[in-house]
Amino acid sequence: MSANTPRTAGVSLIGVPTDIGAGSLGARMGPEALRVAGVAQAIRHFGIDVKDCGNLQGPANPWAAAVNGFRHLDEVVQWNRLLHEATYAELRSGRMPIMLGGDHCLAIGSISAVARHCRDTGKKLRVLWFDAHADFNTATLTPSGNIHGMPVACLCGQGPKQLVEIGGHVPALSPKQIRQIGIRSVDPGEKQLVHDMGIEVFDMRYIDEMGMRHAMELALALVDANTHLHVSLDVDFLDPTIAPGVGTTVRGGPTYREAQLCMEMVADTGRLASLDVVELNPALDVRNQTAELAVDLIESLFGKSTLMRKASVPA
Repeated sequence: MSANTPRTAGVSLIGVPTDIGAGSLGARMGPEALRVAGVAQAIRHFGIDVKDCGNLQGPANPWAAAVNGFRHLDEVVQWNRLLHEATYAELRSGRMPIMLGGDHCLAIGSISAVARHCRDTGKKLRVLWFDAHADFNTATLTPSGNIHGMPVACLCGQGPKQLVEIGGHVPALSPKQIRQIGIRSVDPGEKQLVHDMGIEVFDMRYIDEMGMRHAMELALALVDANTHLHVSLDVDFLDPTIAPGVGTTVRGGPTYREAQLCMEMVADTGRLASLDVVELNPALDVRNQTAELAVDLIESLFGKSTLMRKASVPA
């Protein structure tokens, strides 16, 4: 195990096979695609115990129209409550939960559990949100009602009562705990709300101008030994030329090397403590290449690096 491998009693994989919050079907197959791509074996390579908890069992996707601005709200709530409890249980046992999604609405359940655990243990929380979208829509802002466009808003207390209260603390997150990276598709009203809430966003314009290294240095600023670092990786963060297997592709995303640099810099902190991998849609993929790339990035999060010089060891 390298000096920068996360300090954990082991990793717990939690499959959440649903596309309940998405606008296209197929993300429900994401957990199995990641398993086929070798996610467990890749992590075990670092000498870490890996427990596959299997898949959570929740309601089917009714594929219905939005009601009062939300599609499938009751089912989204059920899935997120299940995931919250599963994630919280693994954290309490000292393990690192990795949520295999599933669509990004599921981050409401996983991150609210992480925030609850941090309140229990007195840890600071930093959430790195790698995504093409800000995911800060509300019922009045979204034309679709798809809740995978709302998880950050819900976590910050802007959403339906049933979702914002998961975890027992409203809001689950302070906007100051979130850093968004790779954003390049935001609705006008959503953009204003993100500004008003004070979320720190390193969008692709910023990354183009200042470079990914500088963006990540700022995103990781003040992460220390008392920080729980959570990564929420939406695979549409990546440019669709390298990651076609997503339902909401947006051109102009990070390159392979830029994405690897992000993960390597997270690994360098040695503070990674929980992870979401979401929005992988095998129905839209080419020979599972997006799942394989996601596993490649996970390896980098756990310490695989191309760095030839001696890396600094975190305090």
